[in-house]
Amino acid sequence: MTVVVATLYKFTKLADISDRCGTVSLENRQSSLLSYCQTQGVKGTILLAPEGINGTIAGTRQAIDAVLSYLRTDPLLADLESKESYTNAPPFARMKVRLKKEIVTMGLPEIDPSEQVGTYVNPEEWNRIISDPQVTVIDTRNDYEVSIGSFQGATNPHTDSFREFPEYVDKNLDPHKHKKVALFCTGGIRCEKATSFMLARGFQEVYHLQGGILKYLESVPPAESLWEGECFVFDERVAVSQGLKPGSYEMCPGCGYPISEKERQCLEYEPGISCPQCFDSLTAEKKARLQEKKHQLELAKQRQQQE
Repeated sequence: MTVVVATLYKFTKLADISDRCGTVSLENRQSSLLSYCQTQGVKGTILLAPEGINGTIAGTRQAIDAVLSYLRTDPLLADLESKESYTNAPPFARMKVRLKKEIVTMGLPEIDPSEQVGTYVNPEEWNRIISDPQVTVIDTRNDYEVSIGSFQGATNPHTDSFREFPEYVDKNLDPHKHKKVALFCTGGIRCEKATSFMLARGFQEVYHLQGGILKYLESVPPAESLWEGECFVFDERVAVSQGLKPGSYEMCPGCGYPISEKERQCLEYEPGISCPQCFDSLTAEKKARLQEKKHQLELAKQRQQQE
């Protein structure tokens, strides 16, 4: 069975929505959305916050279409867009709808992308923008994501979380020196908020890749692509390559970092437990928990084979 994986987000003032019965709280939205997704058999995670919605869900074609249609019945989400890819195995074990202060955490709730954002650049025009020597190209993702793939010539801020991005900008970029800046991220949400932040800091000409890396990999032919490596994704696929085909990385249960084929050949790699990055830093307690989890998964697999 082909599973549809849909990523979605929109910056909008969800907390301000009212109907004829009064204000619709985020808590009410959470419970009704979770219930609807469960009835459709959809799994994944959706975040709700005063600034909007963000999520990745997976299910059958019919189920995904039903959930997206349900979300779009809300006037503030009527133009909600989604990006899709496909897999043969369900990438999520359950459905979660969580309430957050921000749908992408920068730590600056006053930054409002629904008020101002940079200039959107579609994938077909992105190569022209980032090939301009006057444009400073910045990858807004975390360091472990950038390590497995990025655009040619892009700057890696070496951040461990998106909360560190404002500090990186304040220390390394100057509106008077960096006249043109182009930002990108996995699906578009982080760089959208990042452009809003940079405009608030006085940068004048700020671009961002519409639809993110995923839309670029889907839209731009491999022969024309300026992408190098694979793109980390936040589900069991771990990474995707050109055309959104499954990548070659696995996820380390010990540290949550992507593990390459080369790293899986190292002596420090223990399947289901650790990788070269964390083998000497995991506590004995965590190793014991991972070993027990691995044992239980092996037993479950054996039972399935015997049925």
